[in-house]
This record gives sequence, structure tokens and C-alpha cells, in this order.
Amino acid sequence: MIKVSEPARKRVVSLMEDDGFDPVNDYVRVGVHSGGCSGLSYDLKFDKEIQPEDKVFEDNGIKIAVDKKSFLYLVGTVLEYSGGLNGKGFVFNNPNASRTCGCGESFSL
Repeated sequence: MIKVSEPARKRVVSLMEDDGFDPVNDYVRVGVHSGGCSGLSYDLKFDKEIQPEDKVFEDNGIKIAVDKKSFLYLVGTVLEYSGGLNGKGFVFNNPNASRTCGCGESFSL
């Protein structure tokens, strides 16, 4: 399962509405792919449909879709949002990551 912090929820809802997505019915798609300075990178986007192989969760009012392969890397992750002058934007607090890069967008196991 993936958790969504309150600041992340507020920002996701705002961005979804700005992009023409419905936060009540549409999904945040979270994935992992090869790349980045630590070996694996997070992918975050909005989606209106789920795929048959997706795992679907809802936390803090946000529907999350994760493909089966990415799910193994993301179990227990908390999606955070840090705004402000020194904020990083969306940050993945992933208990499975043994190393992360400074930007927080890539990791290794």
C-alpha cells in the first residue's frame, strides 16, 4: 500500500483539477523505471483508467494505481509534498530504498 500525506493530498487535488482530472474518480499513477542517478526512478502522473494488472489503493481521498512490477518496489511508501522556497515538491519516503539521490527522485535497493 502507498500512503499519501495531507500536504501531498492537497497538492495532488490542485494539480489534478488544473490538468482537467477529477480527484474523486481519476487516479494518480505511481511507477518505477530504470534510470536516474541511483538506478531506479519514480514516475508520477494522472490517469483516467486502470489496467488489468494494476494494484489500486485509496489513501487520504486519493486513488492510486500502480503496475504490478512497480508495486514490489513501492510497498510501504509515503508520498509527501514539501513546498515553499526550499521545498523539493513531491518526495517518496520509501522504506525499501537502501540509497536515494539528493533530489529524491531516484533510488536503489
